[in-house]
Amino acid sequence: MRRWLLPLLAVFPAPAGAHSAVTSAAPESVSVTVYRDPDRAEGTIDARFPQGFALVSEKRRITLPAGESTIRFEGVADGMIAVSAVVTGLPGGVVQKNRDAKLLSPAALVDGTLGRAVHLRRTDPATGKVTEQDAVIRSASSEALVLETGQGVEGLRCSGLPETVSYDSLPPDLSVRPTLSVTTSSPAAIEVDVTLTYLATGFDWAANYVARIGPGGRTMDLFAWLTVANGNQTAFPQASLLAVAGRLNRTSDHDSLDEEAPSLPFLMLRCWRFEGYAAPYGRAGEARPFPSPPLAAPMMAARGMESIVVTSQRVARQEDLGDLKLYRVPMAVDINPDAQKQVALLHKDNIAFESYYAADLSASDEIPQPRPLRRMIRFVNREDRGAGVPLPSGGIAIFAPHGDESLLLADSRMRDYAKGETVRIEAGESAQQTIVQERRDKGMRLALTNAAPSPAAVEIEIADAERARLVSPSRPLTRRDGRWLWKAVIPANGAASLDYRLRE
Repeated sequence: MRRWLLPLLAVFPAPAGAHSAVTSAAPESVSVTVYRDPDRAEGTIDARFPQGFALVSEKRRITLPAGESTIRFEGVADGMIAVSAVVTGLPGGVVQKNRDAKLLSPAALVDGTLGRAVHLRRTDPATGKVTEQDAVIRSASSEALVLETGQGVEGLRCSGLPETVSYDSLPPDLSVRPTLSVTTSSPAAIEVDVTLTYLATGFDWAANYVARIGPGGRTMDLFAWLTVANGNQTAFPQASLLAVAGRLNRTSDHDSLDEEAPSLPFLMLRCWRFEGYAAPYGRAGEARPFPSPPLAAPMMAARGMESIVVTSQRVARQEDLGDLKLYRVPMAVDINPDAQKQVALLHKDNIAFESYYAADLSASDEIPQPRPLRRMIRFVNREDRGAGVPLPSGGIAIFAPHGDESLLLADSRMRDYAKGETVRIEAGESAQQTIVQERRDKGMRLALTNAAPSPAAVEIEIADAERARLVSPSRPLTRRDGRWLWKAVIPANGAASLDYRLRE
């Protein structure tokens, strides 16, 4: 007789019991369109819990019997939103659909065999001998695993030595893989091509840029990776991959749509000894806890992202999708479970840029000690300047030449930029260019110093204070984005200052 072992409650899957359903084990082809987390802005992907989503479209070939049947679409994403699923291509349409709620897990296996006989294999703490005996599960997984044996009622793992529960079979309502079931009726036995489309949570994507400044310091090459995160346990081999940039107009959240999502119960393992059981540690009859983390928690949380896979540098094709931008990867890729995939997003050479130093402050601020200025890189996102492509938000690593080497200058972030916009990227701080702001008898003085052997272009944005307005500046100022702007060129090893008054 074959038994299903659960060593320390780790389960080996088994085929479900016989049923009349028509099973589609896997799609023949699949397309995955990933949408970014709308609340992430230009932040990084949460590798453990991606908060975006994807539109998954699968092509499957199914042989239908005549009459009514239930089709089981196995291998869908475990983050599938069942109410969003649409099945086309069935001659009789869809009568009913259901996301199979019970996935095989240690906790689900315990709940499915509640009150049924199992086999308990344990090591005697006194003799070290391995014995096997029949037992009956008397508790649900959320209440600790309580067994009844010939010696009485007890909890698993009381001895501190290996204990194993084995099963003769699996409960018929457990699914080894995430599954969507639909009921249909066919007028005759027929083989059909079916398309299954659905939304799934647990995805996200971002751009990751690499900028290399040229030898003259006036142009740079810009390369970007498209990084896609799949937080599901489902793999999508040789998938068509697309990514959508921009903020999607969404009127409801996924939690409200995902009420039918399968629950993931925790398995509680707490020791509860029967009378007279000899414990290897402590006094006889003394309750000694053996805490254990939940074994049925989502594997995504337990393992995090396993790997980042990098593919060919054939860049993605950019297309318009209404007000959004769509990036189509030009080759099929493997989207692995709990992993990140990187494909080339864009590549532009010889982008003309300018560098300057900047600071943002309030007109009433006081900065008594010298503070470094931010190093900035700026370019106009136009084709005649070397760029001219939409730039999705993401991280950017900036490298600068140093002798025969290319060294990391800054590791920064960049927001979304459209074609024609002026792109501004922070490239770290410079201790050679500093700012001091002090209160004087008749107002304020802002002083800049440049310790470098070459002139430095500086742009300082000054916001009016909450109850005071900047007046009577000693140098000409302009306005930008509602702030005062002081643009200056500080001489090599020189200084510059701005005096002004505050008027309430």
